[in-house]
Amino acid sequence: MTLIALNKPFGTMSQFSEHPTRPTLASCVSVPGVYPAGRLDADSEGLLLLTDDGVLQARIADPRHKLEKTYLAQVEGIPDADALARLRAGVDLGDFVTRPAKVRAVEAPDWLWPRHPPVRFRAAIPTSWLELKIREGKNRQVRRMTAAVGLPTLRLIRVGIGALDLRSLNLAPGESCEVPLAESGMALATSNGRAAPAPRIHVSKTRQANGTKRRLRYKR
Repeated sequence: MTLIALNKPFGTMSQFSEHPTRPTLASCVSVPGVYPAGRLDADSEGLLLLTDDGVLQARIADPRHKLEKTYLAQVEGIPDADALARLRAGVDLGDFVTRPAKVRAVEAPDWLWPRHPPVRFRAAIPTSWLELKIREGKNRQVRRMTAAVGLPTLRLIRVGIGALDLRSLNLAPGESCEVPLAESGMALATSNGRAAPAPRIHVSKTRQANGTKRRLRYKR
């Protein structure tokens, strides 16, 4: 079982299949047989996990498992108490109401890499940073949440998934590393109750489950 952490660059699609105009994960990750567990929009950056195990992929990506994701958002404007309270309580986005989020205003991160191309600023409008922790993963959810309270997102970086934090992994944009399951907080129990084995670099297309072989059915 393999788990890969990637710092997905701005503009990169969360897929391996070729895209006509944008780079894909194939330009960042060469480990065979792994697929993204969840996704990040092309214009969002930061932590993306990839695995060769379908059960682990579902655990990371499926909101039913309530795995917390942490984002840093650079927004137009200065958040007031009312805007923060609305984000924390849940925001009505029309097609659904978000679950309550953990939100706080933070200082601009001094460790953050420059974005290429840079964010376009408007001189008359100040910007600020928010840290948001959510347990959902709807399409463009964080951007829609901040826009709904009058704080359009200019830049969005996912820095955490569960116990994994991009800031401690020390990955530059486009860099990846294999993460031991024991350190990820995502280790799954096997059918006999023992911990799943440590990950290996070699990826097998076939896994054993309850004494029966099953083949992972993914297409890249």
